[in-house]
Amino acid sequence: MPKQFFSHVRQWVFDLDNTLYPPSARLFDQIEVKMTAYVQEALGLSQPEADRLRGDYWRDHGTTLAGLMREHDLDPVPYLEAVHDISLDHLEPDPSLAAHIRDLPGRKYVYTNGSAPYAERVLAARGLSGLFDGIYGVEHADYQPKPDRRAFDKVFALARIDPSKAAMFEDDPRNLSAPHAMGMRTVYVAPEPLVADHIHHHADDLTAFLARLI
Repeated sequence: MPKQFFSHVRQWVFDLDNTLYPPSARLFDQIEVKMTAYVQEALGLSQPEADRLRGDYWRDHGTTLAGLMREHDLDPVPYLEAVHDISLDHLEPDPSLAAHIRDLPGRKYVYTNGSAPYAERVLAARGLSGLFDGIYGVEHADYQPKPDRRAFDKVFALARIDPSKAAMFEDDPRNLSAPHAMGMRTVYVAPEPLVADHIHHHADDLTAFLARLI
């Protein structure tokens, strides 16, 4: 992969879950259990029905939280605290990834559909604290989630990101569509590639991918 595709990039935006740590850590398995339990209690549903609704809202609204807010006027703050109260024991520091992120030219950011405090915990467990110029959660977009263009506009305005000089790293291909339309370089971080007009590059190993850029 030629480095010249990224020669203009001076702002690097990373998703968090399954991007800055490997999917094998399976943190989202814990989060999904917490989400289902929260939906079950908040709406008085059975566990199977709550689990179905969790998935439906993720598909139709971008996140389960967005669906709960739009359909049930749910308070997002206690929800985010509850669903992110998980064990990070399976995460390990990654000194190589930290070194490559540190060596990228320009500014670096984390932007997640989770909360910023959760992101900070994950970064600490991965040995990535102190490497980023900004850490943004769904709360910084007024709880409007990716992939909605308005969420990107809000967060990028706060971070002063110029999409024409930026790259986005994401494990959810839906969340690369708006960055592509905005003029960013897009990188799909996942075990298997996906061919789509809004995906420029595939990274099955983020550390190795970044090493080729430096």
